[in-house]
Order: sequence, then structure tokens, then C-alpha cells
Amino acid sequence: MEEIDEAIAIEGCGHSHGEERKSHHSDKMKQGLNARLNRIEGQIRGIKGMIEKDTYCDDVLTQIAAAQSALGSVAKLLLEGHMKSCVVERVQAGEQEVLEELLVTINKLMK
Repeated sequence: MEEIDEAIAIEGCGHSHGEERKSHHSDKMKQGLNARLNRIEGQIRGIKGMIEKDTYCDDVLTQIAAAQSALGSVAKLLLEGHMKSCVVERVQAGEQEVLEELLVTINKLMK
């Protein structure tokens, strides 16, 4: 997964005035992120099964914390890549409003 972390950090996000904003991630990075998200999806299905089987609440909460942590890791990777590419590119292009957008995004992630 470290290779994915590096790939995210160096890839750019596309943005031009009047165009839809998109990220440009390599296939390798997309595969890595999808693998992480698939594991998280499996964790969520497992949690649902635990609830249906009346598993002890503390055990369910532990699994919920693990899923939240895993999802947070995906968000951190994307945020790092976004800051190192998209944000830098847009600031260099004179688009200072990207900083306010970034702060809003960080606040959402920290809730």
C-alpha cells in the first residue's frame, strides 16, 4: 500500500475554468483505493451480520471503530494527494479560493 500512498501524493487533479473538476489517478492507484474500499465494504457487511446475530454491543462497536479508522485512512490518502497536486496547482495558477475550499473539506473530515 505504500506504493499507492506515493502514487496519490504525486498525481494531479484536473481543473480548468468552466470544466467539470476531476481527479486524474493512475489505474494502479484506483485499484489500491478500490481494494481498501472493498475491505471496508466487507467490514460493514460483517457489522450488519453481527447486529443481526445479536453480537455483544462492545464487539460491534469495536468493529465500527475499525471501519471508521479504515475509511479515515482512505480519506487521508486522498487529502494528501489533493493537497500535493490539485491545491498546489490551483494556488500556482492564482486560484486562491482553493484554500477556502480545502479548509471546508478538512472541517468536514474532522467532524
